[in-house]
Amino acid sequence: MSQPRAVVIGAGIGGLTAAAALHLRGWAVTVLERAAALEPVGAGIALAPNAQRALDVIGVGDAVRAMSAWQGEGGLRTPSGRWLSRTTPDAAAERFGGPVVVAHRADLVGLLAARLPDGAVRTGTPAEVADPGGEGRPAAVRVTGGDGEGERKGGEGVREYTADLVVAADGIHSTARRTLFPGHPAPRYAGFTAWRFVVPAPERPFSPHETWGPGSVWGTVPLHDGRVYAYATATVPAGGRSPDGERAELLRRFGDWHHPVPDLLAAVRPDGVLRGDVYRTATALPAYHQGRTVLLGDAAHAMTPNLGQGGCQAIEDAVVLAHHAGPDAAGLERRLAAYTRDRLPRTMDVVRRSGRIGRLTAWSSPPARALRTAAFTALDRLGPRLALRSLDGIADWEPPGAAYAAGPRGTRGGGEAAAP
Repeated sequence: MSQPRAVVIGAGIGGLTAAAALHLRGWAVTVLERAAALEPVGAGIALAPNAQRALDVIGVGDAVRAMSAWQGEGGLRTPSGRWLSRTTPDAAAERFGGPVVVAHRADLVGLLAARLPDGAVRTGTPAEVADPGGEGRPAAVRVTGGDGEGERKGGEGVREYTADLVVAADGIHSTARRTLFPGHPAPRYAGFTAWRFVVPAPERPFSPHETWGPGSVWGTVPLHDGRVYAYATATVPAGGRSPDGERAELLRRFGDWHHPVPDLLAAVRPDGVLRGDVYRTATALPAYHQGRTVLLGDAAHAMTPNLGQGGCQAIEDAVVLAHHAGPDAAGLERRLAAYTRDRLPRTMDVVRRSGRIGRLTAWSSPPARALRTAAFTALDRLGPRLALRSLDGIADWEPPGAAYAAGPRGTRGGGEAAAP
């Protein structure tokens, strides 16, 4: 039996996890990335216990857990600094089997890429689905640029890869999604944009926090290397850019908020702030597959960042896909249907739950904000663990049919990861 072949479009977190998981299953994997280098766009990424257990399947869960830097109390605040709700990493570990770890995306990409054979990732290679494949017919991917193997088709520099499986992890504005489901509504602007940056930790200590203001949010989280990941959102029209730079925009919106916000804004370079509009899937796709091609991550289910689950759900997608794909391509269409059945209801539930919180952060009128503040204050009186309920049924997920590098429920058991 010949080795099955998979092509992954997109070398983001979901695409690299899928490639690593399929490689462990015995697939020959090629990852095609549009960007000229494997340099992840973004800053930090939240990895809840569900994602950590998924990463155990490919042997990097413990390395991610070692990046945990949050100690002591943290929680939700007002712009003046008043605490509304507090929690600790221990509370999350008790409820979900481990704390939420915030890692730098570059660190996670490095861990994932190291699980792949040399030459598996080909950058500077824009790709699109030419044929989703079908029963007895391989899928085909058309690429331009790059220097990878492939049969030349058409003009100079155009190649076509054929594969038993194509994994489309090409993001919110996925061309693969439009090819598989033409006419299906694209993800919609969620009503707010996001800023992100990483700077050295300030001299004065601080507690990890998320702060809710009028139609806006600020978050500050320590990273394991001594730096700080900061993020912010605000309700603004789509497509906007500040004429004098995004750092200046953040100073106008957040410069008088509590410590450490002013110190962090003083530390970031004017060109060091990333800005991006937030989109969400408003209408579920009919399936996450067609023929021998599957959609994964934001290409299938874009969501707001309010539960910190965008990357986590892409990682889940990847290991569930590898679980169903099995070690060969026989009967693959039937097994991809099982992938859709497993993933579509769960991910769309997370999309909806995250969207509800996103709408709550958009409240800006004084009466609405007073009501929101009162609700969180009451919740905090009932105990910090209740504040974690938004992740119930999400962070406690476990991957199917897998052995764990760190043992189930986040226990530190050691040992080698098994194939998914």
